[in-house]
Parts: sequence; C-alpha cells; structure tokens
Amino acid sequence: MVRICIYMGSREGRDAGFRHAAETLGRCIAQRGWGLVYGGARVGLMGAVADAALHEGGEVIGVIPHHLVEREMAHEGLTHLLRVDDMHARKAAMAEHADAFIALPGGIGTLEELFETWTWQYLGLHDKPIGVLDVSGFYRPLLEFLDHTVAQGFLNPETRARLVAAADPDHLLDHLMAAQHAPPTTS
Repeated sequence: MVRICIYMGSREGRDAGFRHAAETLGRCIAQRGWGLVYGGARVGLMGAVADAALHEGGEVIGVIPHHLVEREMAHEGLTHLLRVDDMHARKAAMAEHADAFIALPGGIGTLEELFETWTWQYLGLHDKPIGVLDVSGFYRPLLEFLDHTVAQGFLNPETRARLVAAADPDHLLDHLMAAQHAPPTTS
C-alpha cells in the first residue's frame, strides 16, 4: 500500500481554505486506496485530514510523542496510533511508514519537518518524493525564496526541482507518484 506522510499545523489557520484543502487531501488519499501517516493529533488541520481519510474508509497511522498526547489531543479513533518517546522518534517513525511526503500549511514544526525530510533526500538517506500543497498561495513566498537560493548559488536546480508544488490535492498526488517513478537526479 502506498502511504503518504503529511506535515501540517495543529492549528487551522485563518483561511478556511486550509481546512478544506486538508479534508480534500485526506479524502483523495483514501479514495486512491492509499494510507495516510501524520502526527496523530485530532485538532487543527491534523484532525481534519485524518477524519476525512477515515470517513472514506482509509488507513490512518498517527505518530505522537508521549509529551504531546494531551497538548495536541491524540486522535484515539485512528487505524493505528503509535506513541513514541520524543520528536526525533516521531519523525523517524513517520518517515519509515511513508512512501512520499506532503506539507500543508503550518508553522515552525511543519517547516522543520519539511526541510529535514528534504535534507535527508538530498543526502541520499531516502529517495521518496516531497511536495507542498500551496493552498491560497501559502507557500508561494517560500518557493520564491528557494528559487532565489538557486539564483544565488546556494541550492542546485536539480535539488530545487525535487520539491514539487501544486495548489490542487489530486494534481499534487499525481506529480508525487510521477516523481516516485522517475529516475533519480544527481545532486
């Protein structure tokens, strides 16, 4: 089974489109017969994506550190809820269960997870595709900055191209699967 790991906020943000996109992505993943891996909370975008996938009969694996069980309100209705010791174990378990990664809107935790996973890919620790769901242009400034880092010689174009972006959940999933089957580029 293909499993998609999603990084996102434990908040919903100010744009109602963020929650809608999370729900749509959760439904799309389940409708394709794929599984969802995420941070295990029932609040914010995290809860929205999980509930949507579950509603469609999808498999949902949540991974949550013991210290966040109450703070992020662990989702007890998942297919599997893995409780781990710390954030490092959380990220490692999520990556282990995933075939691809997507970042939805979120804060510093989401950005940290996205960049760590992308760095792991760059270093050759995995070759799984990575994308961002650019809901309401949320990631546009970041994508422009990354293009700027290429122009300034700090990021090579091949590495930049491996971070896929799309505004539509179905298109992003299609791009990620195409990237998964493409031959790897050299860094």
